[in-house]
Amino acid sequence: MDKPSIATIVVIICLLIIGLYAMGEVNYFSSKIIVEKNTDSPTIMIPSIGVQEKINNKSLSQGVLSDPGENIPTESPVILYGHRTLQGSPFLRLNELKMGDTFLIEWPNIGELNYSVTNTTIVPAEHELEADGKNSVYLITCDPIGSTENRIIVQGDLIDTNPIDTEIIKNNPQEHNALIISAIFLIIGGIFSFVYPKENRIYILATVLIISAVLFYCCINPIPSELIYDKIIFLNGGL
Repeated sequence: MDKPSIATIVVIICLLIIGLYAMGEVNYFSSKIIVEKNTDSPTIMIPSIGVQEKINNKSLSQGVLSDPGENIPTESPVILYGHRTLQGSPFLRLNELKMGDTFLIEWPNIGELNYSVTNTTIVPAEHELEADGKNSVYLITCDPIGSTENRIIVQGDLIDTNPIDTEIIKNNPQEHNALIISAIFLIIGGIFSFVYPKENRIYILATVLIISAVLFYCCINPIPSELIYDKIIFLNGGL
């Protein structure tokens, strides 16, 4: 067996880096399945940017975070945070919301709350939000993509309240994402291995198979995704 060339070693390192990002996302979606099964948790839906996410009061690593967690709509302002890159990227397209766009929150024991976007601002990361109005919701994420320099703040004001839709609360459109990510890595990695120069192909194939095995293992036994991202955050300068 030929020794791996310098080019092959570089490719293996690149595969390992891609594998770490994939592992972070796999662990994120696998861990979130438990959160999504909790029908006592509220759900936010923003159809225009493809968002349907559970709201939790524990961690951003579980999706959309309510802060402070005890805030209840129609009783006090609600502030919701979400990542724009990695860990599911729930607020990736938050910047696309425009004045007058609508979104809804299914909140157990409250109802289906429909909101209209009334303001969008970009502020420095250290900006302190002065939230007011018991019928307002603030959606917050980082800006620009891949940086923590600024924050996008989207304010929505309540339009009306309807009976809760229990099917939305029970639904989890991301349930199979971890398996999908693992399968995509295996398939694309396998194809790449077989078109790689024959003399070093075995090293690439072995790397792909090992990483894929770890990914599928994480689908069953996930670890907190932030444990991975805390180690590789330097690669993209922050989330």
